Amino acid sequence: MAVRPVSDALQALTEALELDRALDAPQRLRERIEALDRLDALLPAAGEGALPQRARAVRQRLEAINAAQFEAICQAVKDVDATLILYGLAGSRLIDAARKLGLTAASEVFADRTYQDDGSLTPRTRPDAMIEDVEQAVAQVVRMVREGKVRSVGGKDVAVQADTLCIHGDQPNALVFASGIRRALEDAGIEVRTPGQGSRPKAG
Repeated sequence: MAVRPVSDALQALTEALELDRALDAPQRLRERIEALDRLDALLPAAGEGALPQRARAVRQRLEAINAAQFEAICQAVKDVDATLILYGLAGSRLIDAARKLGLTAASEVFADRTYQDDGSLTPRTRPDAMIEDVEQAVAQVVRMVREGKVRSVGGKDVAVQADTLCIHGDQPNALVFASGIRRALEDAGIEVRTPGQGSRPKAG
């Protein structure tokens, strides 16, 4: 059992949520993300019985804070230019917040990242977070675009909306991935274009 490391990770996340308001918002958010990633990396090995009540309470508080941040981000974008397209992780609360405010939102999917059962990305602290095989990445992208589904690391088909695609530039074979994916999409009869050209992603 890895209860002690999980307890430590939960404590770190709790402290991140309690950071002094004098800190700048990006620093607070980075601290929260890093702490949550550490917790996510430890929980699978610890087992489902490892401090579930405290973990759930901390996660619920984090979600409430994030919801307010997403609403503030979307409102700021709308105040600057309501015709802008806001990009966000497919199925995320950021996309929901944008559409509630009437912004045009582009749901982003990832070619070289794996997904969790809830549609979130596998934390990069885990060894299975990145897809390094070009054929696997191509198959994932084509299926997300054509079927609106992605297979999670847990073997579950998760619904996703693919308006725009991300390939990480720090991936060693990023250019190979990009060319292979584009070729596969075109071979499948799927037009590749910039969001905003032709039909736009749906607003609220």
